[in-house]
Amino acid sequence: MVSRALRLSLLKERSYMPKQKTHKGLSKRVKVTATGKVKRPKCNGSHLMSGTTPKICRGLTKSTLVEGVRAKKIKALLNK
Repeated sequence: MVSRALRLSLLKERSYMPKQKTHKGLSKRVKVTATGKVKRPKCNGSHLMSGTTPKICRGLTKSTLVEGVRAKKIKALLNK
């Protein structure tokens, strides 16, 4: 049986800050560019597109940038 004092000293030696995990669901949906901007795909472009005009369909295929505080929070979740 290990004494309490020895156990506490071992815990202090091994104490360290835990690493922040990357949010895997978010990392599959957004990308951080080389300049640090956050890119995301536009919504409403996956299905039920038959009634949508070709002009709108083309616009939905392009990606867009996330701005402001939301981009800062996304970068924190991705550890960037």
